[in-house]
Amino acid sequence: MRIIDHVIAGHSGGGAARTGEVFDPNTGQVQAHVQFGTQAELDRAVAAAQAAQPAWAATNPQRRARVMFNFKALVEANMDELAHLLSSEHGKVIADAKGDIQRGLEVIEFACGIPHALKGEYTQGAGPGIDVYSMRQPLGIGAGITPFNFPAMIPLWMSGVAIAVGNAFILKPSERDPSVPVRLAELFREAGLPEGILQVVHGDKEMVDAILDHPAIAAVSFVGSSDIAHYVYRRGVEAGKRVQAMGGAKNHGIVMPDADLDQVVADLSGAAFGSAGERCMALPVVVPVGDRTADALREKLIPAIEKLRVGVSTDAEAHYGPVVNAAHKARVEGWIQTGVDEGAELVVDGRGFTLQGHEEGFFIGPSLFDRVTPQMKSYQEEIFGPVLQIVRAPDFESALRLPSEHQYGNGVAIFTRNGHAAREFAARVNVGMVGINVPIPVPVAYHSFGGWKRSAFGDINQHGMEGVRFWTKTKTITQRWPDGSPDGGNAFVIPTMG
Repeated sequence: MRIIDHVIAGHSGGGAARTGEVFDPNTGQVQAHVQFGTQAELDRAVAAAQAAQPAWAATNPQRRARVMFNFKALVEANMDELAHLLSSEHGKVIADAKGDIQRGLEVIEFACGIPHALKGEYTQGAGPGIDVYSMRQPLGIGAGITPFNFPAMIPLWMSGVAIAVGNAFILKPSERDPSVPVRLAELFREAGLPEGILQVVHGDKEMVDAILDHPAIAAVSFVGSSDIAHYVYRRGVEAGKRVQAMGGAKNHGIVMPDADLDQVVADLSGAAFGSAGERCMALPVVVPVGDRTADALREKLIPAIEKLRVGVSTDAEAHYGPVVNAAHKARVEGWIQTGVDEGAELVVDGRGFTLQGHEEGFFIGPSLFDRVTPQMKSYQEEIFGPVLQIVRAPDFESALRLPSEHQYGNGVAIFTRNGHAAREFAARVNVGMVGINVPIPVPVAYHSFGGWKRSAFGDINQHGMEGVRFWTKTKTITQRWPDGSPDGGNAFVIPTMG
């Protein structure tokens, strides 16, 4: 049985008293075991990071950028290997796995321009003979705790910027699909990254708590469920760390009466069911405005959903593959039953789906609910599976209130041909990321990613210039070069720029 080990100071981390099972979601069989680390493994990683980080921070930004360029080329050269490895542990289809990797690479591309992003500010003559300038310096050691649903993209979002600005970085990936993060660390080392600058430690809550409590780790970035995100944020801040913790989501798609319903159905099919719905930016709630819109949309959705192909992750014709493990499959099916019990109309039932030859795989067919109401628990909570809910709204104002008043505020979309409605919606909706005729509004790498309300804890978003700000601290220098004429009379007066 294959053993997935830590990567500490560029080498495997040794044995472990505890391990976790890594499944093949297509077959339901255990394909590997991952070592669970303890405080001892984390201490070794921190010691290696402390030894390596000062020299890396002193390396000029252009040379650090060259490592990013080399790494990008290596990932592209190994794209097929990485995508198949990712699919084999997560279950998403190969094309989606490549998208996962590519969206992470786009942040690496941004990090290739880090010399420009790190430029400070300068004011000449701020006072008599006085100049003021600022510089951005690395924090020291950062850490990332990443979820199972994007085992390439999110580790790259965090580590790329953190490393490029001069930090050492310790990654704790999900124990459900840890092989791709390990392989990415190997490729970083091949690209020229010094040993100790990027390390991978595996584990469960014990390792998470060790990271949050370690005094040498200055900042932590997290993505996962909202309850855990809140826990990570609170515990990390109490330990004196800078923390960004991204949580769950319940993204809405508002469909106005003038929308192109054929395009909406095509968009919803991918946004709601792609990657088996295991995306924090999935679109699991559609809000048609008016019953005529809702009835017409439902009529078009049903045949589109019934045509979706669920298959093994290597099936090039499949729209999506299995969910990550048996426990998650049971959780999603439990939410479907909750929706039925609450009185929602189950139009398409994806439970009980099996794939010939893969009867033990973790497959769930697509499900569609209609007449879901805001009072239902299945609407209020994140299902994180291939389930689409229709919540009917009588008018624009009612539709606007639904995502605005929901506990989550990650993403939202509006489908319309009306520019005024779109502009009004974007300005007023209480959600962090907005799409206008874009079903999954994940910003490009040189903008920033982050939700509102219980979708994010902390004040600084991920990647783009927000990422640079999160992983650095600003130092401001006020300088004067005296001309040789001392002015002792003002020595005890607070300096001003007058």
